[in-house]
Amino acid sequence: MIEVQNLSKRYSTRLAVDDVTFSVREGEIVGFLGPNGAGKTTTMRVLTGFLPPTSGTARVSGFDVVTQSNAARASLGYLPESAAAYPEMRVVEYLAFRARLEGVPGGQVKARVAEALDQCLLSEVARRRIENLSKGFRQRTALAGALVHRPRVLILDEPTIGLDPVQIIKIRETIRQLGKDRSVLLSTHILPEVEAVCDRVLIIDRGRIVAEGTPSELRGQLAGTPVVRAVLRGAVDARAALAAIAGVSAVDLEDAPGETRARLTCLQGSDPREDVFRLAVEKGWVLRELAREAMSLEDVFVRLTRRDAAAPEGDAPVPETVPAEGGEERPS
Repeated sequence: MIEVQNLSKRYSTRLAVDDVTFSVREGEIVGFLGPNGAGKTTTMRVLTGFLPPTSGTARVSGFDVVTQSNAARASLGYLPESAAAYPEMRVVEYLAFRARLEGVPGGQVKARVAEALDQCLLSEVARRRIENLSKGFRQRTALAGALVHRPRVLILDEPTIGLDPVQIIKIRETIRQLGKDRSVLLSTHILPEVEAVCDRVLIIDRGRIVAEGTPSELRGQLAGTPVVRAVLRGAVDARAALAAIAGVSAVDLEDAPGETRARLTCLQGSDPREDVFRLAVEKGWVLRELAREAMSLEDVFVRLTRRDAAAPEGDAPVPETVPAEGGEERPS
């Protein structure tokens, strides 16, 4: 449903997107991650028809975003990070306006608006003016506007920003439901949200895709040497016995008040937790904790996008820019 091939976007001072290729299939939710200035916003603006690419192609629902722009835009719903709405309109009025603007037949507008209100938990504020809503309700109104015409493709930029924890859970559930029969490209800085919602992850840095895969695949690729942690009650001289376990290459012990903490460095592909448990039973040790250290998606993101703090000033990231009126560039 989204097909990007060798996409590049150059501004007068820098290359914002550099030969990017990826796809998002129907029924798939893909997280789009990257530090500020990495090229996420530029890529999404090209996909949604706000910016032309310098080279390469992008297709939405089979339509080229340049040569078939109107058809491509009609098939997608876009929620920008700073979504604009008409503050003097009531929520229901705004959604009806958006539905008509998106080409929903007049006889279906009322039903589509009701559906969007329900999906985005807006029924209680449907008759209120947008200017009187909290930031969270405004964000949900903007999301409802992106959904009201039932697009086959959704591009969402920070959809849960400004929401409280209960609202975040509800909107995540909504996105998961929408992703069952649509293509969803989701940009967010909330990494637990990616793990909770997304089927696959793209990480972009300095305009290039640096990693792609499921969260578990990315963690596995970068996990390095496996480590198992064990905590035993009391002072226990366990080093020799733990080091003798198959697959354990090194043991570090730390004495703490009332317990002994062991960190076992293991060979690739080994998992000695069951052997540690059996050893504890055999020795009569009280095992308080036994776990394998796991790399989080945040660890993966930091490792892939880490930048040298000592880099020369001229190599510092440049804020992402978009052309302003008169051909000048301005910060995005």
